[in-house]
Amino acid sequence: MELSTVRTTTVISNEGAAPQWRRREPEPVVYQENYYLTQQHPATVLAEFVIVGFFLTLVIIFFSVNRMRQEYPDTDMQFKPNRGSGSRCPSSTEEDQTPQYGTVGLASDHLAFLITVFIGLGVFIALFILLFSENLYLKCASLVSFLNWFILTAVAFVFIFGEAPVTAWDQVAFIIFIVLIVYTLLPLSLKATLVLGIGTSLAHVIVMSIYVPIQSKTLPFPQLQLVPNGFLFICINLVGVYHKVLTDQALKQIYSDTFSFNKSRAKLVNEKRHQEHLLLSVLPVHIAFEMKAEIIERLKDKQERQPHPENANNFHNLYVKQHKNVSILYADIVGFTQLASMCSPEELVHMLNELFGKFDQIAKENECMRIKILGDCYYCVSGLPVSLPNHAKNCVKMGLDMCHSINKLREATGVNINMRVGIHSGNVLCGVIGLQKWQYDVWSHDVVLANYMESGGLPGRVHITEATLCHLDGSYEVEEGYGETRNENLKGIRTFFVIDPRARTHLLKSLLCPDSEEGSKVRASLRMARYLESWGAVKPFAHLNKRDSMGLLPFLDSTQVEGAVESETHQAVERTRSQNPDDVANDTMESLNSHKQWLSSEDFNWLTMLFRKVSMEKERWTQKGPNFLKWIPSVSAAIVHKPILRVILQIIVILVVLVMGILNFFFIFNPAPDCPMASQTSTTGQLYALPYYLYCCLMSMLSCLVFLRMNFEVKMIMLTAAMVVYEVIFLYIDSWLSDCYITQLYGNASEPHVLNEPKLMAGIWLLVFFFLIFVLARQHEFYCRLDFLWKKKFTQERDRIETMENLNRILLENMLPAHVAAHFIGRKRRNEDLYSESYDCVCILFASIPDFREFYSESDVNREGLECIRLLNEIISDFDELLSKPKFSGVEKIKTICSTYMAATGINTQQEIKKDRDRKYGHIGIMVEFAVALMGKLDVINRHSFNNFKLRVGINHGPVIAGVIGAQKPQYDIWGNAVNVASRMDSTGVDGKIQVTEETAEVLQSLGYSCTLRGVIKVKGKGELRTFFVNTDAGKSGGDWFI
Repeated sequence: MELSTVRTTTVISNEGAAPQWRRREPEPVVYQENYYLTQQHPATVLAEFVIVGFFLTLVIIFFSVNRMRQEYPDTDMQFKPNRGSGSRCPSSTEEDQTPQYGTVGLASDHLAFLITVFIGLGVFIALFILLFSENLYLKCASLVSFLNWFILTAVAFVFIFGEAPVTAWDQVAFIIFIVLIVYTLLPLSLKATLVLGIGTSLAHVIVMSIYVPIQSKTLPFPQLQLVPNGFLFICINLVGVYHKVLTDQALKQIYSDTFSFNKSRAKLVNEKRHQEHLLLSVLPVHIAFEMKAEIIERLKDKQERQPHPENANNFHNLYVKQHKNVSILYADIVGFTQLASMCSPEELVHMLNELFGKFDQIAKENECMRIKILGDCYYCVSGLPVSLPNHAKNCVKMGLDMCHSINKLREATGVNINMRVGIHSGNVLCGVIGLQKWQYDVWSHDVVLANYMESGGLPGRVHITEATLCHLDGSYEVEEGYGETRNENLKGIRTFFVIDPRARTHLLKSLLCPDSEEGSKVRASLRMARYLESWGAVKPFAHLNKRDSMGLLPFLDSTQVEGAVESETHQAVERTRSQNPDDVANDTMESLNSHKQWLSSEDFNWLTMLFRKVSMEKERWTQKGPNFLKWIPSVSAAIVHKPILRVILQIIVILVVLVMGILNFFFIFNPAPDCPMASQTSTTGQLYALPYYLYCCLMSMLSCLVFLRMNFEVKMIMLTAAMVVYEVIFLYIDSWLSDCYITQLYGNASEPHVLNEPKLMAGIWLLVFFFLIFVLARQHEFYCRLDFLWKKKFTQERDRIETMENLNRILLENMLPAHVAAHFIGRKRRNEDLYSESYDCVCILFASIPDFREFYSESDVNREGLECIRLLNEIISDFDELLSKPKFSGVEKIKTICSTYMAATGINTQQEIKKDRDRKYGHIGIMVEFAVALMGKLDVINRHSFNNFKLRVGINHGPVIAGVIGAQKPQYDIWGNAVNVASRMDSTGVDGKIQVTEETAEVLQSLGYSCTLRGVIKVKGKGELRTFFVNTDAGKSGGDWFI
């Protein structure tokens, strides 16, 4: 199989789909192609390194032996029996100084061997160098594998036939080595490795079975010696298949775990980015850290079911700060109320979003921060959170741009709307109060004055105070405003109108160009909607479910300085881009790259493969093992769950196999004074079996590969001990057996070749197999530890994701009603959709504290009003706590407007269903009981703060339109005549009373509530209305449940 290129294939096909925590098989193309690059490429390079090392070892030993033979031609060297160790082989007499094995051999006597070794060495060195090119390897991975196998097999058979005599056991170790390389280090499929492994084994058996009986007739039992060859080849193929299958399965499982981890990490980054968007859509960055810490703290306390520490102190955190030298702008769309009455819910929400989206864009261009949207009123501040010297100019410029945009809108559509803007400069307290439905807000006398400036202004004009004019430094022409004539609260305050040449031009055009014929035929709201589409305002929460969107700002620790915000933002964006789902598969395979086991890691030591954290190492030692022996459940369960028992069993099995490898050495010969040449058949047969003792030792060492999950250190200790013992036996204790073997095989006819020296080749093969097993065991240990590490990290990431999801849910539900939040985080929602909904019967409550305006003061004693806002925060927070009671689960807080609390019932879909089943107007009664509970909470606060605040409540019900508007700071709100009337019920009400309209009073009376007629009152914009007071003393609610 040839790979021409690496394709990056997306494994996550549905970005809106639910996270799949279950394990699944990786995508074949992605896994296969990356597997070749990150797993098999390092393994193939390692195979070339082992092969090159093997050939170099042969060359070094060959020339070393020949040189020693040349330097000491008259000594027996290592070929002569070791008499000091009790030789049992015959020897020449002391007077015979002739070398026992003939003349000194030269390198020229073994040209076939040398040519083969050097050609093979050159080829494998070239392959080793070429394989450093990953692109070349990907194009010819299979070719490289077959070339490796072919050259090794050819070299093995050249070694067999290059020297006489040929024996049945020649190069069996080499064939075992080739088969092991094929199964463990070459990038081939299981079928291909089976063909090559079995084919190589059969080739050796077939060739030996044909050639040896014909050419080596003097050797005893040649056919019988092919039987152990067959058993050895069967064993090595079984070990190879076992290792191949389990390693591939383990690697796929690790890939699956790592893929899941990388996907969850990408999801975590995505969730964190969404969290940043959500929180920063409500709060500026300078206050976001504290609020985030508060949410996490509350979330942890809720998970642990512990009371929040603040509740124990009966005090809530205050996130309000003072800012001086800012300018406040209030803007109201004149004529919009009449236009809204002609709109459908979708049209109204669309128009508001386009209008305020445009205003948000203008605010951003003029360095202003939008604070809130109150119906069709828009107000913002310049100079927050960082002080700006040109804050007044920014606000004036923004006001003029807003009027200019509305003028263009009026000219294009013929709709009679305009903009009234008021601006004042001074000091503000800014921050967040309450526990739910957070909205960034500002408070101060200067804020109230800016509001008066708007209501006392004129349509199409920017109305400023003298304080703002002082900061303009003559940048704009102004004219007297005479604001006190339109708003009595501006008495004694000098006001001005800013002159804008653009406004005069547009006013002239509007007078000269009346509504077009097309405009007269098309409904005004439709004409306006069509024009507003050209503004292209961003939809609220458009970033949700978009993985490629950029985060606003990352969350910084409270210890970090504000100067790090910009750099941290860039890093967060880069991290977000790096988590594109198209790169998850590539990141996964790169995480599993086997060459990383030789590099430094923050998780484990590259030399010892031990985790750097002791606790993690202990946890890995005590983890459950894989299931086996399933037919013996009790034994299997004990082995799986008890690491000590499992390790002891593994050690016993390996030690038994290692000891069996050398067991035959104790029964090889009976003591005899000489080693006969060929007279004793039994002894000769045992001597010819000497190479098979080496092969048994090699196969015994391979037992360390069988237990793939056995601890690497224990495995290496036993393997090293076995290698040392085997080397000592072959090279020292029983080295005389090698001399007897040479004497038996060659006599004095010729000099033995290095390849036919049992003790030399035993030393070489034991070292080669030791290094090969060491590398394979280390590689598998790396994967096992990586698997453990990914599973642990995956568990931690999953917990973090759950926390983030809960945090996002809390944030979103803290901004929107639960059913509206579900719309924006729904899996099948289109991001470009706006949310809007119409309701036939919604009950609206406005509850204000009129006395708070007189209570609020700014002095050094109360820290310029901060302590007054702290008390207001306690009041609003206690009100919010009522919302968590089951009885008021249907009450939805909309917002707070200074000291006014706005809420509604009947906008929850579940409550709508319940309403249809039980009673149609039950939620209106719940709202009345909620109002009574608010009064009870305020009475408790009065007792503790020694105040005498009274709550003034206005309630009304009727059809409303609900929706989410604003891209920069999405805000949920409700609109409609019922909302306006409810607000008037509050503003025209009486302290300590709940005022309702006649229609609402009739509904309440049908529910069993007592109402008292107040009479007919004048209501601004509504004329005369007949209103009632709800008798709270005779209400249906209890007296102490709200405390």
